[in-house]
Amino acid sequence: MRYVNANDILPKELIEKLQDFVQGEYIYIPAIKDHHKNWGELSGFRKEIDRRNREIIQAYTSGNSIQELAESYYLSVYAIRKIIYSK
Repeated sequence: MRYVNANDILPKELIEKLQDFVQGEYIYIPAIKDHHKNWGELSGFRKEIDRRNREIIQAYTSGNSIQELAESYYLSVYAIRKIIYSK
């Protein structure tokens, strides 16, 4: 979520109406349910995590131990197990 100045995107009349309710404060405007983006979708981080998890699974099936994977990916043994056994 990023900060957007209302003066940059809203018509003056709407800003004046909003000022009847709140002035100089941050206001959160939720996304419409059908337009909501999943976590990491905008930044591309979700794709990076998925790619990393595929690498971990591939390395495990190639013979790397869970402990080795935890050390090389800087994750806990629990997190590696969760990745391996959830797929």
